[in-house]
Amino acid sequence: METQEIWDTFNDGLYFFILKKVKDQNAANDIFQNTFLKIHKNRSQLKNPEKAKAWVFQIARNEINNHFTKESQYVEEFDIPKDKPLQSYQNICCFDKFINDLPTIYREVIELVYIEGKKQKEAAQTLNISLENVKARIRRAKEILKKNLNACCKYEFDEKGNLKGEPDCAVCHT
Repeated sequence: METQEIWDTFNDGLYFFILKKVKDQNAANDIFQNTFLKIHKNRSQLKNPEKAKAWVFQIARNEINNHFTKESQYVEEFDIPKDKPLQSYQNICCFDKFINDLPTIYREVIELVYIEGKKQKEAAQTLNISLENVKARIRRAKEILKKNLNACCKYEFDEKGNLKGEPDCAVCHT
């Protein structure tokens, strides 16, 4: 199959597939372009034209994964003293107190992933637990933090789950 034929057949569907996955038009354009460059470069590897759609979309999925992998490499490194891991690094009412009050199994995961900036997979290796366990602990920790912030500080969560409002608790005013 020639590149032009692949383009004519798949370009619209492929572009919207990529856009749906990355939700950013500029990134989608870059990924789309890289996908077609790889398609053109490797079109000789497509032995069965009946499998062209699967082949094209797999290249796109690989490019999407590459995009997110590159993006995750730019996580800002924090220089946090190990002896004082949870000082006032957040401007949210009582945030440090609530993290310190988390049960140890949840606090360790939150510190590794959100404060030290490690990937969840690295946190799993550090703690010698499964990736699924890390994800579950993060989810439970977030539920506890949301409950505590809402109860103590009168913060609310919008429809997307984002924190909004002003601190309004006795702890903050001391």
